[in-house]
Amino acid sequence: MPHPRAWLASVVVLISGLAAAAAEPKGADPFFEANLDDLVGLYKQLHSHPELSFQEVETAKRIATELGRARADVTTGVGRLGVVGVLKNGPGPVVLVRSDMDALPVAEQTGLPYASTARVTDKAGKEVGVMHACGHDVHMTCLVGTARWLDQHRDHWSGTVVLIGQPAEEAVGGARAMLDDGLYSRFPKPDYALALHVAFDQPTGTVKYTSGPALAGATSVDVVIKGRGGHGSAPHVAVDPIVLSALAIVDFQTIVSRDIDPIQPAVLTVGSIHAGTKDNIIPDDVRMQLTLRYYRDDVRNQLLEGIRRRVSALAEAHRAPEPQVAVIEATPPTINTPSLVERVVPALVRELGASHVKLAEPVMGAEDFGFFGRDGVPTFMFGLGTIPPGRMSRPEPLPSLHSALYHPDPAPSIETGIRAMSAAVCELLSPKS
Repeated sequence: MPHPRAWLASVVVLISGLAAAAAEPKGADPFFEANLDDLVGLYKQLHSHPELSFQEVETAKRIATELGRARADVTTGVGRLGVVGVLKNGPGPVVLVRSDMDALPVAEQTGLPYASTARVTDKAGKEVGVMHACGHDVHMTCLVGTARWLDQHRDHWSGTVVLIGQPAEEAVGGARAMLDDGLYSRFPKPDYALALHVAFDQPTGTVKYTSGPALAGATSVDVVIKGRGGHGSAPHVAVDPIVLSALAIVDFQTIVSRDIDPIQPAVLTVGSIHAGTKDNIIPDDVRMQLTLRYYRDDVRNQLLEGIRRRVSALAEAHRAPEPQVAVIEATPPTINTPSLVERVVPALVRELGASHVKLAEPVMGAEDFGFFGRDGVPTFMFGLGTIPPGRMSRPEPLPSLHSALYHPDPAPSIETGIRAMSAAVCELLSPKS
């Protein structure tokens, strides 16, 4: 796969064509006058009752109920907690629309009247706050709203829409679990797969997109640096793994700066380090958690090999036991199929207006939506602006996704998300004859 910016060259022709497209968004749709208040209520209910990855029991029930009300044929328990709603409306293509359902272990600090106060015990036995700090509540509401719009406008389209409520995106397990449970064999296999994701740095009423690589692949790695414990007063008779871990963390920085081709995007971050129990005890080991980001498998392999080689060499140099390096989980890059992007973006422009559809750079954040490209299914995820323009103009930094302070403006975000996704789906389906 070439460098992601190389893919953007293919979009130049598309952008020039968009300049001549409709400059103004479509007028008011009576659908939103009838449904938006109820959908915002659904959003607030989902926001105030978040559930962690593979714990989305009540969330999945609510999404299944809402898709059923839109007259979809609903199946639950796909990939443990996944929800599949199938809307059939005659012959034509199959379009998959995916939303994730899980929240994050973040204690909300927004002060909103509908803020989450949920607290749960995580897998480590620690009590944590839970919050939809990554906009999955917006995603679910847009999924339900799109299902309602499609059901109420069956005269606009012909074909099949597969509506997905996916668990455990944050844990990078839900998409794979649903696919491994027969998503593409038990249900109509999609000709196209679509998704949207909230953006913390774009105003409401807008969407952004990238052609080609859009989000990076990610691999989580656990590293255990081993030593030989002893008394802090006698380091010469011990092997100090804390010193070795410090050397390793510094040396890791040279993997990206000196091993990887400079024109290939790569990130290596040590996000967690734990060791020791007391100031005068040299521990037996240090445990680190790393995240790797990349767009190519060969770059991923270079990162992993560089980690293993460096910690092994440090152990040998300091007479320490061999370290452990374990890959915990991984997700592929999210690739927006250029031909699909070129087809859908003009529909977004017709719906929202040219000034509300923006070309964006790829980022090193990760998503498991890339798994839906299995078996060659074309995929496209676009970003949804969620911040009021007035808040965008303030001098203080905007809270990013995963922040305890991130809060979208619900009504305009949801309306734009439904309008954009419905336009995209109808562009890909057959017109009603």
